[in-house]
Amino acid sequence: MEPRLLHLALLLLLACGGIIAPARGAGGSWKVLQRSVGVSAMHMHLLHNDRVILFDRTNFGRSNLPFPPGHPCRVNPRDRVLPQGDCTAHSVEYSVASNTFRALSIFTDTWCSSGYVAPDGTLVQNGGWEDGYRKVRLMPACNGSDTSCDWSEKPQDPDVLAADRWYATNQKLPDGRAIIVGGLGQSNYEFYPKPNPFGSGTFSLPFLAETNSLYPFVHLNIDGNLFIYANNRAILFDYKNGKIVREYPVLPGAEPRTNPNAGSSVLLPLKPNPTEAEVLICGGAPNGSVDAVQRNTFLPALVTCGRIKITDPKPSWVIEKMPSPRVMGDMILLPNGEVAIINGAKDGIGGWESAKTPAKAPFIYRPDRSLGSRFEEQTAASTARMYHSSAVLLRDGRVLVGGSNPHQFYVFNNVEFPTELGLDAFSPGYLHPSNDALRPKIVSPSPASVTYGQLVKLQFTLPATGIVKMPAALGKPLVTMVAPSFTTHSFAQNQRLLFLQVKELGKPLTRDDAFEASVVMPSKPELAPPGYYMVCVVNELLFVNGKSSVAERFPSEGIWVHIQ
Repeated sequence: MEPRLLHLALLLLLACGGIIAPARGAGGSWKVLQRSVGVSAMHMHLLHNDRVILFDRTNFGRSNLPFPPGHPCRVNPRDRVLPQGDCTAHSVEYSVASNTFRALSIFTDTWCSSGYVAPDGTLVQNGGWEDGYRKVRLMPACNGSDTSCDWSEKPQDPDVLAADRWYATNQKLPDGRAIIVGGLGQSNYEFYPKPNPFGSGTFSLPFLAETNSLYPFVHLNIDGNLFIYANNRAILFDYKNGKIVREYPVLPGAEPRTNPNAGSSVLLPLKPNPTEAEVLICGGAPNGSVDAVQRNTFLPALVTCGRIKITDPKPSWVIEKMPSPRVMGDMILLPNGEVAIINGAKDGIGGWESAKTPAKAPFIYRPDRSLGSRFEEQTAASTARMYHSSAVLLRDGRVLVGGSNPHQFYVFNNVEFPTELGLDAFSPGYLHPSNDALRPKIVSPSPASVTYGQLVKLQFTLPATGIVKMPAALGKPLVTMVAPSFTTHSFAQNQRLLFLQVKELGKPLTRDDAFEASVVMPSKPELAPPGYYMVCVVNELLFVNGKSSVAERFPSEGIWVHIQ
């Protein structure tokens, strides 16, 4: 068939609501972005300037990224290895647009710390080890080519946190503050910022002492309470009154899922005006794995996931199986409402020299499909990303991955899994060039400031519609709103995805080739805490194969929206 006739056939099938071919690009693809940025990405966060802030710990000696000439060295008398001075960076700003990076200055130790982005777009990073236990560090979203823009931390900065926060979790709250939960030896929580910045302010949470206080999974429920999961138990917690609202059933099998057993967790995408919320927890290491590693034995990781409606009056877990076992995986929400499970290992636990078999093939999880058909294994990466690796979603729909250092120090030779300093991008199947004509493109607004409940008009084009009227071809498009994550230690803190209500679809007066969707922003901050989000238009098509059919979703590149 000639190309023009083939294209016309495609348009007619679009008009009928189905395409009799599978989506090409299934399995996704990988690209090396940087072979070395000099710093291993133990922690990562994307800011609204489309730059990723990544950092490691500071107490292991020199990194592979020297400060540029004239930049002062870090002289920290409390540093374990180089108290007389360290002239290398331990944090990096990576520009997605230019695929370049620059060194940043961080002073105290950020090992196994946490963070969130304040409503104004500033990265608030807190905790760490020893001299970093009670520190708070701020990193703004830098403008243009300003190379003086850097972390705010100074040697003379006082402690800010009320307790030592090593392996703690942050969750942004509806009022824009963060709640900081747990950490090694800390069965309590506190808030940042504080009414009295240097006063006391820890609040007891005995549940963590009964379970595990290391990087608990914390999600903001649609009612404003917190879902907190630790070890193999979960509660719904009213943090305002310090009360447990509900205790959830133990996940069947009673296997530990949080660090160091290192499963992962995600709040599944929320529907428009949601009345339900679901949590998915996948992977981890079975009981006995920690002791087994001490004997140089690496037990197979868990292959199961548990899914639960946390809003149900009588909730229960639904058990699913991944294509293969995984520990230390990262669960990243994709802009089309799917979940990527990426990085990690098939055995062992989260720890130095504590796993032997990397899990290089990501999984895509499609929450809306029927039980038993939700997982799809993807193209394997060439690089092992194990302990101390991380991943974040980029605005263009790719997943940026970095890090992996299963050693106490940077080690590059004579080991099976050397320290990884590079950055790779995983492109899901919707980014395959053959799908370009199926992906919308937002043309207005970019970016946008909005308020809760506001009706926003999104103008976008869709190449494949051609002469076909979009309402006949596709009906109303889907629109998603994604909060970027602070990712470390197998948990993407604060990530969130909402499907927005689309009121109507029409043609704008100003562009013949565009469509205009009237979209309602979330009604309250309990659904979407104030701050920056990526908003995408998603084209959903039905692919027909014989008597069966399957829906595939193709997202646009996102635009930044600031809700306040």
